[in-house]
Amino acid sequence: MGDKPLTLASNDFELFAVPVRFQQDAAALDARWKELQREAHPDRFAAQGAAAQREAMQWSVRINEAYQRLKHPLKRAAYLCELAGAPVNAENNTAMPADFLVEQMAWREALDDAASEQDIVQLLQQVAQARQAALQRCEQLLDVQHDAVQAVGQVRALMFIERFSSDVEDRLDQWQSTPGAAGGQASAP
Repeated sequence: MGDKPLTLASNDFELFAVPVRFQQDAAALDARWKELQREAHPDRFAAQGAAAQREAMQWSVRINEAYQRLKHPLKRAAYLCELAGAPVNAENNTAMPADFLVEQMAWREALDDAASEQDIVQLLQQVAQARQAALQRCEQLLDVQHDAVQAVGQVRALMFIERFSSDVEDRLDQWQSTPGAAGGQASAP
């Protein structure tokens, strides 16, 4: 599986031979994923018997799990925090800065009050800008300041932003599929 001896327990960055940092080259990750998948493909081990094929399948699953974590910024940030000893624990720790909570409430209210497709699109743009700012803050905290504890808060904020963005997109889809929605005269769903 490459020059350095790897095990299934190797961290994702070791497995993909990339630096342990938030900022990653997506094309390099894609290329490495393809290379690893070729190396571990169970068909390459067909002549070696069932045990070798099972091990290759385990490697293939492990490679895919690592790839999913590394290619998605939110998952990658959470993983970096965990590796640094600051797990996100989103299911147990929902603490957020007060200003972010106020922003969340304003977004929810704006979504509830959206009276046109344009209102929803503008909200989606605001949320996309907030997502980009949070990603930049994660990069600053993880790659420059090496402060995983502070990054945990940004990761939780990103989790909310991604969920809310999905809600806004769902609302936009509803608006666009509602008869009479053009011109803002949608009937209540």
